Amino acid sequence: MFRDKRMWTVAVMAVSIASLLFLSCAQTKVYTEEELGLRQETLYDESSAMPVHGEPIMKEPGASAKFERSFENSPPLIPHDITGMLPIAQTENLCMGCHMPEEAGGTGATPIPKSHLTDLDTGKDLDGKLAGSRYNCMSCHVIQTELTPTVKNVFKGGFRDEKGHYRSNLIDTLNEGVKAE
Repeated sequence: MFRDKRMWTVAVMAVSIASLLFLSCAQTKVYTEEELGLRQETLYDESSAMPVHGEPIMKEPGASAKFERSFENSPPLIPHDITGMLPIAQTENLCMGCHMPEEAGGTGATPIPKSHLTDLDTGKDLDGKLAGSRYNCMSCHVIQTELTPTVKNVFKGGFRDEKGHYRSNLIDTLNEGVKAE
């Protein structure tokens, strides 16, 4: 019936795969839509679906503990209440009053890193001025909150050195291996 070994091998593999498919289908448990995912409710009605919101840190600047960064050069979380500091605009940004490098030392605030004071398109140092694309702090930085996550986070970010847990070295990383002319 089978003239060579290859045809025999293909036939045996086809029968094996068909058997496995039949057995796996016969033993598959069927789940309802309410049992899928973490929501445990219908996917067709959003009226009762409420996202989990944590309680924001409402302490004054300097009064709460800073959370460690998630990974090297990740944007740090805002560890204080921002009531009265919004909206943030290019011409009016209350964050700069404490976080510009020349102010941060005296206030104990985390200083804005060198990457925010550099035009990343050209690599030009802006001599201590904030890059125009970096004024909207809340596009990257969010407020620390206290909440119990639905799923435990087991992610472990990597850091090249101890300072990376609380400071940025992004501009050094971006310039790594680049020779200035």
